[in-house]
Amino acid sequence: MTRRRGGPSDGGLQGAGAPHGGMDATTAPHRIPPEMPQYGEANHIFELMQNMLEQLLIHQPKDPILFMISHLQRDNNNVPKIVILGPPASGKTTIAMWLCKHLNSNLLTVENLIGREFSSLAAGARRHYQNVTKVPSTLLVRLIQERVSEEDCIRRGWILDGIPETREQALMIQTLGITPRHVIVLSSPDTVLIERNLGKRIDPQTGGKIYHTTFDWPPKAEIQNRLVVPEGISELETARKLLEYHRNIIRILPAYPKILKVISADQPCMDVFYQALTYAQTSHRSNAPFTPRVLLCGPVGSGKRLQAALLAQKYGLVNVHCGQLLKEAVADKSKVGELIQPYFQKKMAVPDSIIMKVLDQRLSQQDSVQKGWVLHGFPRDPDQAHMLHSLGHQPSRVFFLNVPLDSIIERLTLRRMDPVTGERYHLMYKPPPTVEIQARLLQHPKDTKEQVKLKMDLFYRHSSDLEEFYRQAIAINGDQDPYTVFEYIESGIINPLPRKVP
Repeated sequence: MTRRRGGPSDGGLQGAGAPHGGMDATTAPHRIPPEMPQYGEANHIFELMQNMLEQLLIHQPKDPILFMISHLQRDNNNVPKIVILGPPASGKTTIAMWLCKHLNSNLLTVENLIGREFSSLAAGARRHYQNVTKVPSTLLVRLIQERVSEEDCIRRGWILDGIPETREQALMIQTLGITPRHVIVLSSPDTVLIERNLGKRIDPQTGGKIYHTTFDWPPKAEIQNRLVVPEGISELETARKLLEYHRNIIRILPAYPKILKVISADQPCMDVFYQALTYAQTSHRSNAPFTPRVLLCGPVGSGKRLQAALLAQKYGLVNVHCGQLLKEAVADKSKVGELIQPYFQKKMAVPDSIIMKVLDQRLSQQDSVQKGWVLHGFPRDPDQAHMLHSLGHQPSRVFFLNVPLDSIIERLTLRRMDPVTGERYHLMYKPPPTVEIQARLLQHPKDTKEQVKLKMDLFYRHSSDLEEFYRQAIAINGDQDPYTVFEYIESGIINPLPRKVP
């Protein structure tokens, strides 16, 4: 995870009354309210400004202010802009059509670009195509530019099917500022593609609807009888087209280094489609300054404390353990600690209002605001979650660590402590080295099977309500190697949350 630690605190918010030539941000750090970075992240302000700057530099309007107002009013920063590439018979046109229908976008192919009725460019392209069955790259790119600048493409985005065909076209398209957000490349062995291509059939009465002798054969005999074999699908012709595709694709791919996804086409078409759709709905990592605020939820023994320690160690986050904070407040003999002490002595639950006071103080401290935090042990029910939210401490990522009861019991009930040395052991994972040590080991009362089950029941009584409150929470299987769990958490923090497309 790459985090810029500066952001607004790097001198950007110096007071209006500061003396000229006075303190700089390095010697006088400014207190940034938590609401500021939270607002920026929640509303994608960095990406919004970055995209607007890109558009200004690409279009270079005479009146930048009016252009920016118009750009913001369009609100089209997240419309699909997808390129689908693949060899002949890989099914790219089918996938492109399904994506268009699902995402309510516009399909752009060589055929429908040159077939446009009210375009002089398209008329010129048709003449070229009739003579040499190919459209010059310069003309094709101009057709794309004309089409993507129309209102429906601006509002609903576009999907380019099989374009660019060459590196030259890819660079020309980029030069015009037409930049896809996702590039999908279908891949399959040539032998499979040749066999697949040989089975193609076309229905001349329905405008060339494509069928296949193996994968998509029409049920009606009258349709079967009128199907014809299309031109250019012989084994020799397909092999020639594949050779040309392979020569070009290895030079096209370097033009899209960070937005490229290769999907195997040698699998059921629906599987290919869902993989393509999942990728098309994925947001790419942002370059925005990002301060993680992580909440780890899970039953006792699910590994929250270990994962919090790993996150704090690797990324410098403030590790906020609710129970530990309360103990520290008592040990410091602070005013809040004096309020907590009686509850500790009577082994009673500390009231939420006191817990929130301690938490609010810790999460509002400058290191928490600047570095970010990882919170665990709180909230445990929706009321506590609402209280945390009302104080302005909204996590940017929430993870639920799910572990079965049997595994939790195994983890906790087999824990032991040596009263002589204070060393901690686990009868399965870290057994004592000698019989003598094993004989004197003690079990903490909270680790009995009954106590563990009681705490598990308490957690799951409120877990569904907590999941409902944190709707964008990420569920993780916590019953695996802790470093595997950490990798999943890390991935969830680094990558943007997926946008839900209706």
